[in-house]
This record gives sequence, structure tokens and C-alpha cells, in this order.
Amino acid sequence: MSASVAKPSRQRSPVWWPAIGLLILIAVNAVFDPGFLKMTIVDGHLYGTPIDLFNQGSRVMLLALGMTLVIATGGVDLSVGSVVAVSAAVCAQLIVRETALPLVVLAALGTGLAAGGINAVLVARIGVQPIVATLILMVAGRGLAQLITGGNVVIFSDASFEFLAKGHVLGLPVAALLVLALFGIAQLALRRTAAGLFLEAVGDNATASRFAGIAAARTKALAYLACGGCAGLCGALVAAHIAAADPYQAGINMELDAIFAVVIGGTALTGGRFYLLGSLIGALFLQALTLSMFYFGVPPAVAPVPKAVLIIAVALIQVPRLRQKLTALWQRSPANRKATS
Repeated sequence: MSASVAKPSRQRSPVWWPAIGLLILIAVNAVFDPGFLKMTIVDGHLYGTPIDLFNQGSRVMLLALGMTLVIATGGVDLSVGSVVAVSAAVCAQLIVRETALPLVVLAALGTGLAAGGINAVLVARIGVQPIVATLILMVAGRGLAQLITGGNVVIFSDASFEFLAKGHVLGLPVAALLVLALFGIAQLALRRTAAGLFLEAVGDNATASRFAGIAAARTKALAYLACGGCAGLCGALVAAHIAAADPYQAGINMELDAIFAVVIGGTALTGGRFYLLGSLIGALFLQALTLSMFYFGVPPAVAPVPKAVLIIAVALIQVPRLRQKLTALWQRSPANRKATS
């Protein structure tokens, strides 16, 4: 019997990889444009590309928060983009009718919760496959948004509502602060209580978790409700950002960006262990990538290709087996042997 016991190798958190990818993207931009990291204070408000990164990325960050919870349970929500359009349409119609701001925000949240409730019933109670259940609302939601707006783009002007997306508090953008506050609340609620463990247990094995006494269906339902609520609030931010509700373009493809952000952030699509911080960093990575392609003059029609390649690269580098093979190849390379000899 061996006297020594091998120590288990330390596993680096998956959150590191999107963080490293984000830092590399920022460094490349800073090399080609020295003003990329420059920030200025105008009228007490902080401006600059890093601030824009947070502000513009806040909407996908918000969607990614809710999507992380759903994916942790082993599901997926394809309807969030359409829910954003419906919520924006509801907000625009209420603003045009001079409704008080708190009621507009509550209506946006209620719209998202109602959509999340429909998905929750279909998935958690009736047992419809998540991709099918949310696909129904994805298609129907876009039509509902057009019905609410009469098929037109509803334009409005309301300074107090637009403050949500364009305003500043303590010199920082309100939208980014709102998302960071929600992230803090979610992190406390999920990591300081048993709720996070319930989500991971249901995602790992719903049947086993049910036998262990966890209300698996209720846990899934709450995840879809939270995801819908995030999409509803995101709709308010989208409408406030452009001072309009466009039922055709609002939230378009945002469900894919949210799923990408979650996957880049280290949460597996198969459910189980999840990383809220990783999802936020993944959303920032996507926003930095979009910004980089804009700065480098990549045509919008071609932009999805390099975007997909980089996303795949970041996703692949998170696979431990692939990293081990790449490390082994590097250690066997002639250049490395020469350097170590």
C-alpha cells in the first residue's frame, strides 16, 4: 500500500474562461484604439466605452440571469425574445395613455410573469418538452405584440420612463445598476439559501430529487416565472432605450444571445451546476464582441460568422478533456522541450 496519497487536482472555476476571453477582447481593442478605455465625467455622469459596454449589455445580462435558472433545471426558454416584444408593446400603449410610471413598470413585470406562468404550467405541470412549450409562446408572443400595437411601431416621448434606460444615478447608468442589483439579490437568494441546491438537484436528476423530497415541479415552475419576469423588465428597458415599441424587431434573437451568454458563462445545457456571475460575464463578452466588430468595420451581414467562431472557441476551451489534450500537445512540442531543457 502506498504511503502517499495523491492530492486531487484543483478544478478552476468555469467563470475564469469567459473572464479571460473578455479581458483579451478588451486588450485587443485597447491596442488598436488607445481611447477605448478612456472615461470622462460630463455633468457628473461617467461616460466612455467601458460604461457603454455595461449599459448596452445590461439587457442581455438581465435575460441571461433568468435563462440561467431555467437552464439549471435542464430546460430552456425560447420565448424570452417575444416576451420582450410583448412587454415593450404593453409599456408603449400605457405610456401613450399617460399611465403613471410605477404602473407601467409593474405591467411590464406582470406581462413577463404571465408569460413565465404559461411556460411553467406547460413544462412543470403538463410535462411538455421545454423547447416545444416555449417555442409556442415564441411564435404566439410575436403575434400578440403586433396585435397590441396594431401592427405599427408605437413612438412616444416620456422622460421619466426613458430615464430607466438613459438615466444616471450616482454618475452610473440606471439600467446597469438595476441589473447588478438584481444579480446581487439572486445571488444571495440562491447561494445563501437551499434554493440554489434545489435548482441544481432538479437539473441533475429530477426523479431522484423528487424522491429526496424536493418539489421538482414547483422548482421548475419558479425558474420559468423568474425567467419571464426578467424578460418583462427587459422589455421595459428596450422600449425606454429607443422610446418606441417595435413589435417586429424588439427582442429579435435575444433568446439566442441569452442562451449563448449562459453557455459561455460555464452553465451546461444539460442542467445542474450553474454560474450567475459567469452568465453576466458571458453577456458582457457578447457585447464586447459586437462592439469590436463595429470598431473593426466588419459588415453586419458577415458579423455573425466571426461571432459564432469566437463563441465556439470559448465554449470549447471550457471542456476539461480538450484542455488536457491541448496541454499535453504543448508539453510534447519541440519548442517547449527546448525551452525547458
